[in-house]
Amino acid sequence: MGSFSITHWLILLVVVVVIFGTSKLKNAGKDLGSAVKGFKDAVKEDDKPVKVIGENAEGKTVVAEVKEIKNDKADA
Repeated sequence: MGSFSITHWLILLVVVVVIFGTSKLKNAGKDLGSAVKGFKDAVKEDDKPVKVIGENAEGKTVVAEVKEIKNDKADA
């Protein structure tokens, strides 16, 4: 009695499809897929070096690529 059988899952699936309709379920699936894809792209983007633009002491523009940021401050 603790677990659902395949019949319970099929009845639940039919009830969900009747309540929400196939178009809403399809849209929810697309939204979930695009969210997962966006998350994967963001994770891959973190591995790329970041270009930093600044000025040196002489006032000249400097462009540098930062591959890793280290925090030298000790945790308090």
